[in-house]
Amino acid sequence: WRVFLFGFLMSAPAFADRTIEGRVTVVRDVDTIVVAGTPVRLNGLDGPETSTRIGREARSFMTRLVRGETVTCQLNGDRTYDRWVGICFLDGEDIAAIAVANGYALDCRRYSGGRYRDLETPAARSRIRRAGYC
Repeated sequence: WRVFLFGFLMSAPAFADRTIEGRVTVVRDVDTIVVAGTPVRLNGLDGPETSTRIGREARSFMTRLVRGETVTCQLNGDRTYDRWVGICFLDGEDIAAIAVANGYALDCRRYSGGRYRDLETPAARSRIRRAGYC
């Protein structure tokens, strides 16, 4: 299939198994950032929606963590809506793991294979589940 992206017609494999590096210009929410103009959905991260207080707090946390910083993302070729799916790193650290360890998101085992499960805090499980998103 083909995608119209940033004014260019691109085939889907153009981003498959690709690593991109760039400055984070936008943080949509705790699990979606824009890196050098490319929207990236953080693989395996389950974050609360920004329509909730905890979702807004989570977005604020991610904004403080990565906005304006240079990150490296390993894209897996999957897409969801307008976003490429991948794992992103700031100074070699997985930013999804940082969000989970700080209580702003949970592991989504369906996509992560349990990669972040041991980092979840009981308080975050309770608070985020109470919002109805996990």
